[in-house]
Amino acid sequence: MARSENQKLKLLYLRDYLCRYSDPNHPVTIAEMIEYLAKFDISAERKSLYSDIRTLQDYGMDIVLVKGQKSGYYVNSRDFELPELRLLVDAVQSSRFLTEKKSTALIRKLADLTSQHEAGALRQQVVVSGRVKTMDESIYYAVDAIQEAIANNSCISFDYTEWTLDKQRHKRGDTRTATPWALVWHEENYYLIAYTQEHGITHYRVDKMQHICSTGVKREIVPELKALDLAQYNKKVFSMYNGQTTKVKMRFHNSLAGVVLDRFGTDIMLIPDGPEHFLLTTDIATSPLFYAWIIGFGNRGKILWPENVAEECRALCREALAQYE
Repeated sequence: MARSENQKLKLLYLRDYLCRYSDPNHPVTIAEMIEYLAKFDISAERKSLYSDIRTLQDYGMDIVLVKGQKSGYYVNSRDFELPELRLLVDAVQSSRFLTEKKSTALIRKLADLTSQHEAGALRQQVVVSGRVKTMDESIYYAVDAIQEAIANNSCISFDYTEWTLDKQRHKRGDTRTATPWALVWHEENYYLIAYTQEHGITHYRVDKMQHICSTGVKREIVPELKALDLAQYNKKVFSMYNGQTTKVKMRFHNSLAGVVLDRFGTDIMLIPDGPEHFLLTTDIATSPLFYAWIIGFGNRGKILWPENVAEECRALCREALAQYE
Protein backbone atom coordinates (compact mmCIF):
# COMPACT_ATOMS: atom_id res chain seq x y z
CA MET A 1 0.00 0.00 0.00
CA ALA A 2 1.38 3.42 -0.96
CA ARG A 3 2.50 5.85 1.71
CA SER A 4 -0.20 8.39 0.83
CA GLU A 5 -2.91 5.75 1.31
CA ASN A 6 -1.44 4.65 4.66
CA GLN A 7 -1.61 8.20 5.83
CA LYS A 8 -5.41 8.08 5.54
CA LEU A 9 -5.44 5.38 8.21
CA LYS A 10 -3.52 7.44 10.74
CA LEU A 11 -6.44 8.09 13.11
CA LEU A 12 -7.45 4.42 13.07
CA TYR A 13 -3.96 3.21 13.88
CA LEU A 14 -3.65 5.83 16.60
CA ARG A 15 -6.94 4.73 18.15
CA ASP A 16 -5.85 1.08 18.09
CA TYR A 17 -2.53 1.95 19.69
CA LEU A 18 -4.10 3.90 22.54
CA CYS A 19 -6.64 1.14 23.21
CA ARG A 20 -4.11 -1.66 23.09
CA TYR A 21 -1.13 -0.16 24.89
CA SER A 22 -2.44 2.48 27.29
CA ASP A 23 -4.33 2.34 30.60
CA PRO A 24 -4.28 4.44 33.79
CA ASN A 25 -1.07 2.71 34.93
CA HIS A 26 0.62 2.81 31.52
CA PRO A 27 0.28 6.19 29.75
CA VAL A 28 1.97 6.46 26.36
CA THR A 29 3.96 9.42 25.13
CA ILE A 30 3.75 11.36 21.89
CA ALA A 31 7.19 10.03 20.98
CA GLU A 32 5.94 6.43 21.40
CA MET A 33 2.95 7.21 19.19
CA ILE A 34 5.21 8.60 16.48
CA GLU A 35 7.42 5.50 16.67
CA TYR A 36 4.40 3.17 16.45
CA LEU A 37 2.88 4.96 13.44
CA ALA A 38 6.21 4.86 11.65
CA LYS A 39 5.99 1.05 11.60
CA PHE A 40 3.08 1.46 9.18
CA ASP A 41 4.89 4.05 7.08
CA ILE A 42 2.79 6.84 8.55
CA SER A 43 4.51 10.13 9.29
CA ALA A 44 3.36 12.16 12.27
CA GLU A 45 4.43 15.36 13.98
CA ARG A 46 3.74 16.35 17.57
CA LYS A 47 1.41 19.18 16.58
CA SER A 48 -0.66 16.92 14.29
CA LEU A 49 -0.93 14.24 16.99
CA TYR A 50 -2.27 16.77 19.50
CA SER A 51 -4.97 17.58 16.94
CA ASP A 52 -5.63 13.89 16.25
CA ILE A 53 -6.08 13.18 19.98
CA ARG A 54 -8.57 16.04 20.27
CA THR A 55 -10.46 14.57 17.30
CA LEU A 56 -10.64 11.18 19.01
CA GLN A 57 -11.85 12.88 22.19
CA ASP A 58 -14.53 14.70 20.19
CA TYR A 59 -15.51 11.31 18.75
CA GLY A 60 -16.15 10.08 22.29
CA MET A 61 -12.93 8.39 23.42
CA ASP A 62 -12.12 9.08 27.06
CA ILE A 63 -8.43 9.97 26.58
CA VAL A 64 -6.71 11.53 29.59
CA LEU A 65 -3.44 13.49 29.67
CA VAL A 66 -1.14 12.79 32.61
CA LYS A 67 1.45 15.40 33.48
CA GLY A 68 4.50 14.81 35.63
CA GLN A 69 7.24 12.22 35.82
CA LYS A 70 5.15 9.62 33.95
CA SER A 71 3.52 12.01 31.51
CA GLY A 72 1.50 10.71 28.61
CA TYR A 73 -1.98 9.80 27.38
CA TYR A 74 -4.16 6.85 28.24
CA VAL A 75 -7.67 5.55 27.59
CA ASN A 76 -9.50 6.05 30.86
CA SER A 77 -12.81 4.22 30.27
CA ARG A 78 -13.81 1.47 27.86
CA ASP A 79 -16.93 -0.42 26.86
CA PHE A 80 -15.94 -3.06 29.43
CA GLU A 81 -14.02 -2.25 32.60
CA LEU A 82 -11.51 -4.76 33.97
CA PRO A 83 -13.80 -6.06 36.79
CA GLU A 84 -16.56 -6.67 34.21
CA LEU A 85 -14.15 -8.59 31.97
CA ARG A 86 -13.05 -10.68 34.97
CA LEU A 87 -16.68 -11.67 35.54
CA LEU A 88 -17.13 -12.60 31.88
CA VAL A 89 -13.91 -14.62 31.84
CA ASP A 90 -15.04 -16.49 34.97
CA ALA A 91 -18.38 -17.26 33.31
CA VAL A 92 -16.71 -18.55 30.13
CA GLN A 93 -14.16 -20.74 31.84
CA SER A 94 -16.69 -22.27 34.22
CA SER A 95 -19.30 -22.97 31.53
CA ARG A 96 -19.67 -26.69 30.91
CA PHE A 97 -21.32 -26.42 27.51
CA LEU A 98 -18.36 -24.52 26.01
CA THR A 99 -15.53 -26.70 24.77
CA GLU A 100 -12.01 -26.05 26.01
CA LYS A 101 -11.05 -24.79 22.56
CA LYS A 102 -14.02 -22.39 22.34
CA SER A 103 -13.47 -21.18 25.92
CA THR A 104 -9.85 -20.31 25.17
CA ALA A 105 -10.84 -18.49 21.96
CA LEU A 106 -13.58 -16.45 23.71
CA ILE A 107 -11.28 -15.49 26.58
CA ARG A 108 -8.68 -14.34 24.07
CA LYS A 109 -11.29 -12.11 22.44
CA LEU A 110 -12.35 -10.72 25.82
CA ALA A 111 -8.72 -9.92 26.61
CA ASP A 112 -8.53 -7.89 23.40
CA LEU A 113 -11.15 -5.52 24.84
CA THR A 114 -8.62 -4.03 27.25
CA SER A 115 -4.98 -2.96 27.16
CA GLN A 116 -2.26 -5.57 26.76
CA HIS A 117 -1.12 -4.87 30.31
CA GLU A 118 -4.56 -5.55 31.83
CA ALA A 119 -5.05 -8.47 29.42
CA GLY A 120 -2.05 -10.11 31.06
CA ALA A 121 -3.80 -9.91 34.43
CA LEU A 122 -6.91 -11.46 32.87
CA ARG A 123 -4.96 -14.38 31.44
CA GLN A 124 -3.39 -15.11 34.82
CA GLN A 125 -6.83 -15.96 36.24
CA VAL A 126 -7.69 -18.36 33.41
CA VAL A 127 -7.90 -22.05 34.29
CA VAL A 128 -9.63 -23.93 31.48
CA SER A 129 -7.60 -27.12 31.12
CA GLY A 130 -8.86 -29.94 33.32
CA ARG A 131 -12.32 -28.48 33.89
CA VAL A 132 -15.40 -30.52 33.00
CA LYS A 133 -16.15 -29.37 29.46
CA THR A 134 -18.24 -30.65 26.59
CA MET A 135 -16.31 -32.19 23.69
CA ASP A 136 -18.92 -31.25 21.08
CA GLU A 137 -19.15 -27.81 19.48
CA SER A 138 -22.42 -28.63 17.68
CA ILE A 139 -24.35 -26.93 20.48
CA TYR A 140 -23.48 -23.53 18.99
CA TYR A 141 -25.19 -24.48 15.74
CA ALA A 142 -28.12 -26.00 17.66
CA VAL A 143 -28.70 -22.77 19.59
CA ASP A 144 -28.52 -20.78 16.36
CA ALA A 145 -31.00 -23.10 14.60
CA ILE A 146 -33.46 -22.85 17.50
CA GLN A 147 -33.24 -19.07 17.71
CA GLU A 148 -33.75 -18.78 13.95
CA ALA A 149 -36.84 -20.99 14.15
CA ILE A 150 -38.29 -18.90 16.98
CA ALA A 151 -37.60 -15.69 15.03
CA ASN A 152 -39.33 -17.18 11.96
CA ASN A 153 -42.26 -18.51 14.04
CA SER A 154 -41.57 -22.04 12.83
CA CYS A 155 -41.85 -25.45 14.46
CA ILE A 156 -38.74 -27.61 14.53
CA SER A 157 -37.90 -31.27 14.04
CA PHE A 158 -34.95 -32.92 15.78
CA ASP A 159 -33.48 -36.14 17.08
CA TYR A 160 -33.09 -36.48 20.85
CA THR A 161 -30.09 -38.45 22.07
CA GLU A 162 -28.76 -40.00 25.25
CA TRP A 163 -25.34 -41.18 26.44
CA THR A 164 -24.75 -44.92 26.77
CA LEU A 165 -21.99 -47.05 28.27
CA ASP A 166 -19.90 -46.80 25.09
CA LYS A 167 -19.61 -43.04 25.82
CA GLN A 168 -21.43 -42.25 22.60
CA ARG A 169 -24.72 -40.45 22.02
CA HIS A 170 -27.48 -42.52 20.46
CA LYS A 171 -30.85 -41.45 19.11
CA ARG A 172 -33.71 -41.98 21.56
CA GLY A 173 -37.01 -42.79 19.89
CA ASP A 174 -38.29 -41.30 16.64
CA THR A 175 -37.56 -37.88 15.21
CA ARG A 176 -39.58 -35.34 17.19
CA THR A 177 -41.41 -32.14 16.32
CA ALA A 178 -42.12 -29.29 18.71
CA THR A 179 -43.01 -25.64 19.02
CA PRO A 180 -39.86 -23.90 20.31
CA TRP A 181 -40.64 -21.19 22.83
CA ALA A 182 -37.54 -20.05 24.72
CA LEU A 183 -33.98 -20.99 25.59
CA VAL A 184 -33.08 -20.99 29.27
CA TRP A 185 -29.84 -21.51 31.17
CA HIS A 186 -30.18 -23.81 34.17
CA GLU A 187 -27.50 -25.48 36.29
CA GLU A 188 -24.78 -25.08 33.65
CA ASN A 189 -26.87 -26.40 30.76
CA TYR A 190 -28.96 -24.88 27.96
CA TYR A 191 -32.57 -26.04 27.76
CA LEU A 192 -35.26 -25.45 25.15
CA ILE A 193 -38.71 -24.80 26.58
CA ALA A 194 -41.14 -26.15 24.01
CA TYR A 195 -44.68 -27.37 23.45
CA THR A 196 -45.74 -30.68 21.94
CA GLN A 197 -49.23 -32.11 21.58
CA GLU A 198 -48.06 -35.29 23.30
CA HIS A 199 -46.39 -33.79 26.38
CA GLY A 200 -47.69 -30.21 26.55
CA ILE A 201 -45.10 -27.78 27.89
CA THR A 202 -41.81 -29.62 28.22
CA HIS A 203 -38.09 -29.03 27.85
CA TYR A 204 -35.09 -30.57 26.15
CA ARG A 205 -31.37 -30.25 26.88
CA VAL A 206 -29.95 -28.53 23.82
CA ASP A 207 -26.68 -30.48 23.85
CA LYS A 208 -28.74 -33.68 23.41
CA MET A 209 -30.59 -32.33 20.37
CA GLN A 210 -29.27 -33.17 16.90
CA HIS A 211 -30.30 -32.50 13.30
CA ILE A 212 -32.46 -29.51 14.23
CA CYS A 213 -34.48 -28.21 11.29
CA SER A 214 -37.21 -25.63 10.85
CA THR A 215 -40.26 -27.38 9.42
CA GLY A 216 -41.90 -24.26 8.04
CA VAL A 217 -45.07 -25.15 9.95
CA LYS A 218 -46.30 -22.19 12.01
CA ARG A 219 -45.73 -22.57 15.75
CA GLU A 220 -48.71 -23.60 17.89
CA ILE A 221 -48.77 -20.91 20.59
CA VAL A 222 -51.14 -22.26 23.21
CA PRO A 223 -52.34 -20.04 26.10
CA GLU A 224 -50.15 -21.99 28.55
CA LEU A 225 -47.04 -20.84 26.67
CA LYS A 226 -48.10 -17.21 26.69
CA ALA A 227 -48.77 -17.39 30.42
CA LEU A 228 -45.51 -19.20 31.19
CA ASP A 229 -43.28 -17.40 33.69
CA LEU A 230 -39.79 -18.70 32.90
CA ALA A 231 -38.34 -17.53 36.20
CA GLN A 232 -41.02 -19.38 38.16
CA TYR A 233 -40.65 -22.40 35.88
CA ASN A 234 -36.97 -22.66 36.79
CA LYS A 235 -37.78 -22.45 40.50
CA LYS A 236 -40.37 -25.21 40.63
CA VAL A 237 -38.66 -27.69 38.27
CA PHE A 238 -35.71 -29.37 39.97
CA SER A 239 -32.73 -29.93 37.66
CA MET A 240 -35.18 -29.49 34.77
CA TYR A 241 -36.79 -32.86 35.61
CA ASN A 242 -40.45 -32.86 34.63
CA GLY A 243 -43.10 -33.91 37.11
CA GLN A 244 -46.64 -33.18 38.22
CA THR A 245 -46.84 -29.61 39.50
CA THR A 246 -48.34 -29.57 42.97
CA LYS A 247 -48.57 -27.05 45.79
CA VAL A 248 -46.32 -28.46 48.52
CA LYS A 249 -46.00 -27.35 52.15
CA MET A 250 -42.57 -27.90 53.73
CA ARG A 251 -40.95 -27.26 57.10
CA PHE A 252 -37.29 -26.28 57.40
CA HIS A 253 -34.81 -25.52 60.16
CA ASN A 254 -33.90 -21.83 60.33
CA SER A 255 -30.32 -22.67 59.31
CA LEU A 256 -31.65 -23.50 55.81
CA ALA A 257 -33.21 -20.09 55.17
CA GLY A 258 -30.39 -19.07 52.85
CA VAL A 259 -30.52 -22.35 50.92
CA VAL A 260 -34.29 -22.09 50.46
CA LEU A 261 -34.10 -18.46 49.32
CA ASP A 262 -31.32 -19.32 46.88
CA ARG A 263 -33.49 -22.08 45.41
CA PHE A 264 -36.89 -20.36 45.26
CA GLY A 265 -36.03 -16.65 45.24
CA THR A 266 -36.53 -13.87 47.77
CA ASP A 267 -40.14 -13.19 46.79
CA ILE A 268 -41.42 -16.30 48.60
CA MET A 269 -43.07 -16.12 52.04
CA LEU A 270 -41.26 -17.83 54.93
CA ILE A 271 -43.60 -18.27 57.89
CA PRO A 272 -41.99 -18.79 61.33
CA ASP A 273 -42.99 -22.08 62.99
CA GLY A 274 -41.69 -22.01 66.53
CA PRO A 275 -38.28 -20.65 67.54
CA GLU A 276 -36.17 -22.87 65.23
CA HIS A 277 -38.22 -23.60 62.10
CA PHE A 278 -40.14 -21.96 59.27
CA LEU A 279 -42.80 -23.07 56.79
CA LEU A 280 -42.87 -22.68 53.00
CA THR A 281 -45.74 -23.44 50.64
CA THR A 282 -44.98 -23.25 46.92
CA ASP A 283 -45.59 -24.97 43.59
CA ILE A 284 -43.21 -27.88 42.98
CA ALA A 285 -42.81 -30.20 40.00
CA THR A 286 -42.52 -33.30 42.15
CA SER A 287 -39.83 -35.69 40.96
CA PRO A 288 -37.08 -37.94 42.36
CA LEU A 289 -34.69 -34.98 42.14
CA PHE A 290 -36.96 -32.83 44.30
CA TYR A 291 -37.21 -35.61 46.87
CA ALA A 292 -33.43 -36.11 46.81
CA TRP A 293 -33.00 -32.37 47.40
CA ILE A 294 -35.12 -32.31 50.55
CA ILE A 295 -33.88 -35.70 51.80
CA GLY A 296 -30.37 -34.31 51.64
CA PHE A 297 -31.19 -31.99 54.55
CA GLY A 298 -31.89 -34.93 56.86
CA ASN A 299 -34.07 -33.93 59.80
CA ARG A 300 -33.78 -30.24 58.90
CA GLY A 301 -36.31 -30.45 56.04
CA LYS A 302 -39.70 -32.19 55.81
CA ILE A 303 -42.68 -32.40 53.45
CA LEU A 304 -45.86 -31.77 55.44
CA TRP A 305 -48.51 -32.09 52.75
CA PRO A 306 -50.09 -33.20 50.50
CA GLU A 307 -49.90 -36.71 51.92
CA ASN A 308 -49.37 -38.39 48.54
CA VAL A 309 -46.23 -36.29 47.96
CA ALA A 310 -44.92 -37.10 51.45
CA GLU A 311 -45.59 -40.81 50.79
CA GLU A 312 -43.71 -40.72 47.49
CA CYS A 313 -40.75 -39.26 49.37
CA ARG A 314 -40.97 -41.96 52.05
CA ALA A 315 -41.13 -44.67 49.37
CA LEU A 316 -37.98 -43.30 47.72
CA CYS A 317 -36.22 -43.33 51.10
CA ARG A 318 -37.27 -46.97 51.68
CA GLU A 319 -36.00 -48.01 48.23
CA ALA A 320 -32.66 -46.34 48.82
CA LEU A 321 -32.31 -47.74 52.34
CA ALA A 322 -33.13 -51.25 51.15
CA GLN A 323 -29.94 -51.30 49.10
CA TYR A 324 -27.84 -50.91 52.26
CA GLU A 325 -29.66 -53.39 54.48
